Amino acid sequence: MPHTVEWKVRLHLFEDDEGTTKARVVLDTGATALTGHGSAHCHPADRYLPEIGDELAAGRAMNNLAQQLLDAAERDIEGVGASRPSTRQVTGWPM
Repeated sequence: MPHTVEWKVRLHLFEDDEGTTKARVVLDTGATALTGHGSAHCHPADRYLPEIGDELAAGRAMNNLAQQLLDAAERDIEGVGASRPSTRQVTGWPM
């Protein structure tokens, strides 16, 4: 019962004049799309290193997307009559 699919992910980073980096990551499964958001702000006393803001904002957006994907999987599990697990690690494959 082999199963192979390809999901596309797009990551967009935006920085404003106030030192805030915002990230939006879009997961397109072909059947649905999920969007995660994250942001990072450079403290005025910190050295300006835009790559750090990019990393933080992107990581937070991907974390937000991952949570949405896990929530969707749990809803789908319940939708087929399975009981909701007490912890996420019990669902499907171990982490």
